[in-house]
Amino acid sequence: MANHDDYLRVGVITDTHGIRGEVKVFPTTEDPKRFELMPTVHIIAKDGSDVALKVCGVKYFKNLVILKFDGINNINDIEQYKKCEMFVTREEAIPLEEGEHYVADLIGLKVITDEGVELGVLEDVLETGANDVFEVRPLDSSKKSILIPAIDDCMGDVDLEAGTMEVHLLPGLLDL
Repeated sequence: MANHDDYLRVGVITDTHGIRGEVKVFPTTEDPKRFELMPTVHIIAKDGSDVALKVCGVKYFKNLVILKFDGINNINDIEQYKKCEMFVTREEAIPLEEGEHYVADLIGLKVITDEGVELGVLEDVLETGANDVFEVRPLDSSKKSILIPAIDDCMGDVDLEAGTMEVHLLPGLLDL
């Protein structure tokens, strides 16, 4: 794989689907319909190699996306990629709207309140269904993670160059 920063994870292959080379993918992209706009995906094989595959079919089943790849027509050709992660390059990714950021760019940012208090480092972005939740690892490692809803009322400025993300804490949020 080239520079890891140039890739964005869009899913994980959970299993094969049928015998004609299709796979079930658990999407890690906000909008699974984006798979219809992805001409190529990169699978990081178990040996670490980057396998670029052209998407030629997209279907949906429950919370999964079923993908068909050009040139793969047999279960035996795709079975080796079960449990492998799937990526797109930044160039192939869907452009972001104003004020949106890729999760990969947010992880590791220093999280600071709008009052200037440093809370810790953004560890993860959890998908809860209603809205995403920021999981912040506090500076004091003996304390539990801080969970902040990723909603407009809590979001401040994100400065990727400075490596910071500003949040507004709603009353009682740190008491949870």
